Amino acid sequence: MPIFFEDSFSPEQPVLRDAHVRHIGYSLRMRPKEQLTVCSCGIDYACEIEEITQDAVYLHILSSEPCCAEPTVSVTLFQALPKADKLEQIIQKTVELGVTEIVPVLTRRCISRMSSGDFQKKLPRYQKIAQAAAQQSGRGIIPVVAPLHTLEMAAERMQSLEVPLVLYEGEGGISFSEVRSDAKTYGICIGSEGGFDPEEIEMLRAQGVQSVWLGKRILRCETAPLTALSVLMFRTGNLN
Repeated sequence: MPIFFEDSFSPEQPVLRDAHVRHIGYSLRMRPKEQLTVCSCGIDYACEIEEITQDAVYLHILSSEPCCAEPTVSVTLFQALPKADKLEQIIQKTVELGVTEIVPVLTRRCISRMSSGDFQKKLPRYQKIAQAAAQQSGRGIIPVVAPLHTLEMAAERMQSLEVPLVLYEGEGGISFSEVRSDAKTYGICIGSEGGFDPEEIEMLRAQGVQSVWLGKRILRCETAPLTALSVLMFRTGNLN
């Protein structure tokens, strides 16, 4: 059954407009009496098409329920900017795994030194990748890809989360298996190809961010977020 995301969807007036009309009526060639699902703010609405006009698709709601594919925890990924198209891969796969928001971060050892302005131009493409991954995996929301942050900005944001973490293989950290699993909000900060500067780790720790490690193997910057997110989802009962 086709899935459509629309945060402004109203159960009292179940109508889809704008790009949804073109997609439903022209691309998919759907007709009245056919069914589709509308995802809005974590709720799945099973609907039947009543009428399709040039500017609207009128629906009849058959049933509604919370999206079973949405995790019970909110996870924000603070990802240091990697090279080339690795960020696209990270966005796609972490959305499939259940991330809530992806915050790209410019750190000292980032090989890619994109400016905030240049990154902003690519943001619509990154958001489309997140949307496609959310639709493919049956998510109830479209995770947000945030504008480019400095590490200081990221550290400030992490203070509002119950469990802020940074993946770091150096001394002073704990195993990911020791991270508490009963929280509702998590933040995971992951370095780029060059990792983190020790002073950056000290700054994060001073802001209350706990350093953690995933074992003795050194993971690539595109592998680490997938591994960390998978472990966290498993430990919180969202991957079983």
